[in-house]
Amino acid sequence: MNRNTKFSLLHPVGAEPKYRRLPDHVMHDLGLEAFCEATSSDVKERRMITNVLSQITEDANVAAYRRQIFSDILRLPELRDTMLQLFDKIQFMKDFSTLHKTSDEELGLWHLFHRLDELDDYIQIVETMRDCLSDERLQSEGLISLKAYITELYEDACFAEMKADIAQLKMKASDVQSVTLGINVNERFEAVGIGLVSINKKPFKKSGIVSNFADAIAAKDKLRDTADWDGDMRYQLIDGEEKHGFIDYMKNEAGLHAVQSTYASTTGANSTIVNTAADGASTNATFYLDTVVNKMLGSIVKKLKDTLTKYANVAIVNVSALVPEFVYYIRCAEFISRLIEKGCVFCETQPEIENEASVSMSAKGFYNLKLAMNMDNVSEIVSNDLSFDREHTVYILTGANRGGKTTITQAVGQLFVLAQGGLYVPAESFRYVPCDCIYTHFPADEDKTMDLGRLGEECVRFKEMFSQSTSRSLLLMNETFSTTSFEEGYYIARDSVKALLTKATRTIYNTHMHKLGEDAEELTRESSEAGAASLIMQTEDGKRSFKVALAQPEGSSYAKDIAEKYGVTYDMLVNGV
Repeated sequence: MNRNTKFSLLHPVGAEPKYRRLPDHVMHDLGLEAFCEATSSDVKERRMITNVLSQITEDANVAAYRRQIFSDILRLPELRDTMLQLFDKIQFMKDFSTLHKTSDEELGLWHLFHRLDELDDYIQIVETMRDCLSDERLQSEGLISLKAYITELYEDACFAEMKADIAQLKMKASDVQSVTLGINVNERFEAVGIGLVSINKKPFKKSGIVSNFADAIAAKDKLRDTADWDGDMRYQLIDGEEKHGFIDYMKNEAGLHAVQSTYASTTGANSTIVNTAADGASTNATFYLDTVVNKMLGSIVKKLKDTLTKYANVAIVNVSALVPEFVYYIRCAEFISRLIEKGCVFCETQPEIENEASVSMSAKGFYNLKLAMNMDNVSEIVSNDLSFDREHTVYILTGANRGGKTTITQAVGQLFVLAQGGLYVPAESFRYVPCDCIYTHFPADEDKTMDLGRLGEECVRFKEMFSQSTSRSLLLMNETFSTTSFEEGYYIARDSVKALLTKATRTIYNTHMHKLGEDAEELTRESSEAGAASLIMQTEDGKRSFKVALAQPEGSSYAKDIAEKYGVTYDMLVNGV
């Protein structure tokens, strides 16, 4: 896999799916806002989940790729737990990392070791993620490819070598007990320069600088005629002409191989010699000690920073970009797992390519997710079966008031949105051809109909939806054109259904206009592209069953249902029901 190729858990590598965003009101009309709200208490995570679900692509390969990943994550709760712990650590380190922060202060040894600790943590994150993805139970193309992607990042960044270097440097540095410096003086015995002599494993034993100096002055034989060093002492003066001296020393002492190339490539290296005239230093020896060490270490740390930041970017920038996508699957899996424990039935979906499927949807035992979320006893849920094919492309759904027409209309839309998001769906089985977009035509709020009136607003909105829909779309209509008289509404509705048949747009039109359902066979005969069918909410012994069936409409009057809805039948009025 090419590391420059952007990896995603939402579509296969190399795929370029075309997305269409669902209109803003669709998630609300389908009751899916409640699902997104329930998946996470974090606003950003809920927004991410909503965005993924509302971006629709008809690419069946994308739906299958997502479904496989979700299956793995749903089956392996320990994978979810480990990843969430890593993501929390990544976010914490991004928020508090010093790698990208600047300071006016000189960078000292503590900053160097702190940065090395951070990089070590970054490497451990990548290693843990790689090991977690090595689980033999993983079956999805996406997570198996992610393991390869993470492994390649790890190897390309030479993390194993860097990890060993960090450990060796920290081990060597822990042995440093003292630093020996050389001080050049002028004829007035004023210090004019300081250079690094050696880094020592043992501390000095004398009480302090003054006593050491006094001993040296008192003993005439200790005054030397030359500045040459004897014994094991090494004078390592680092200036502009000797840029490699100290870094070679650090490399030999600590094994930090990554430093050499970074340091040597920087021509503006700060000198670690301190000049009193140039620096305006006082004659205080402690000041010189502080200054030279700070300059020496600051120079090295600044050169190291670029190298460390490079490796941290590999670990964090590349990996953290996948965190929101991972969180999408994890939060949805956690919520669906809770519903399954509650007794709800969910199934793995089967996306298909249109030219290979004579049936564009086959749903068995499906139900409304929002309804199930709000029920304490899910065993009372009534499930249904429904299919879309050439003979059943536009369903005209009729039935008694509060008989479940809106509930089942929502449920069909939920199946497609969740399935194309890669999630399991509330059904016993679901086979489908993905849709390119979903349109809903539900009653509008009062304030949206002020200018055009209710009927005018409905007509304008339907025309816009119709013009954008295709044979791959899903159109869900709820009491459309019911805000006028029966005769006017029926006239508009009949023409609308005829137009939808010319496009073969999968449609559920739930309505009180029973006569429209009775016309389904005639409308089918007039169409050469698709068929309309009458679908009813059955009643049993006058009671609502919440089951759908292919049949002629029950009841005889739209007005009767409306009268019952608002309590204005003779019996209801007289008896005060």
